[in-house]
Amino acid sequence: MSACIGSSAAGARTFTATSSQGLLLMAEMTFIAPALRLPIVMAVANRAISAPINIWNDHSDVMTIRDCGWIQIFVENGQEATDMSIIAFRIAEDKNVMLPVILNLDGFTLSHFIEPIIFPEQEKVRRYLPAYETTHKLDIAKPISMGLLGAPEVYTEARKATDDALVASKSRIVKAFDEFADIFGRKYNLVETYRAEDAETIIVLMGSIAETAMTAVDEMRDAGQKVGLARLRLWRPFPIEELRAAVKGAKRLAIVDRHISLGFPEGPVATEIRALLFHDQDRPRISNFILGLGGRDVPRDHFKYIVERAEELGDAGRQGHYEMVGVLE
Repeated sequence: MSACIGSSAAGARTFTATSSQGLLLMAEMTFIAPALRLPIVMAVANRAISAPINIWNDHSDVMTIRDCGWIQIFVENGQEATDMSIIAFRIAEDKNVMLPVILNLDGFTLSHFIEPIIFPEQEKVRRYLPAYETTHKLDIAKPISMGLLGAPEVYTEARKATDDALVASKSRIVKAFDEFADIFGRKYNLVETYRAEDAETIIVLMGSIAETAMTAVDEMRDAGQKVGLARLRLWRPFPIEELRAAVKGAKRLAIVDRHISLGFPEGPVATEIRALLFHDQDRPRISNFILGLGGRDVPRDHFKYIVERAEELGDAGRQGHYEMVGVLE
């Protein structure tokens, strides 16, 4: 990451990739890139962190640095990973953004499996993503300074400026998604829904398990259950209005986390959504389920189980249920 910061600061389009312990080893420098407004793109093949040693998928690596100031996107399949690799540069290098982007793809589940992918045509890519030109870079002909000391008199303001830029980037992310759809014909949204319009119970999650969840939703719908799905594509900045719209009218939310917040009885996705909806008068009952840690399989039956539990607890008036699913006895 130090090399990436130097490369980007010198004016080069910069990309890197990592996962798990590699991401943690670069955590110190990861927080510096957004403060310097450097549009680096980093793919993270999300994997579990030690100990015990585990090389399979969950979201514990990126959740450990969730407040690092980078724009963060989660993809569902290989096509999205391909498209978002291009979109990420368009977002990061937007002169109204100039922030780094983390592209999260589930390790092994997406990074090590082959599936059909439509590769974007080079001419269209050039039209969508022109050559990178920065407005500020390290240049001995026009010297500037980056990463200076931030005394107490300026530190708070500097951090607020980074946060303001991150929040303001959401509208430009939407613009980048829309322009990609205009050129390539594939439309992406900040929050994707599936059969959620009249759903009484909505599963909320991120990443590749969404496709398994959609199959489970179909089976539950065939059985007469009013179940739907909402998937967060954008994690930072958090899509507040879009999430509210996606779950509006639902009686219950079954929120899935792929990371355990050790010492606290809830995962980070559930904690943030609960806080977001806390003051809403018609807020749904929220249950939190931790599953798929360390690459453990997440079959359709898991989703049927968490819907059953969410409905059972919600109908009993329970709020704040937390449960780890699939734990071996």
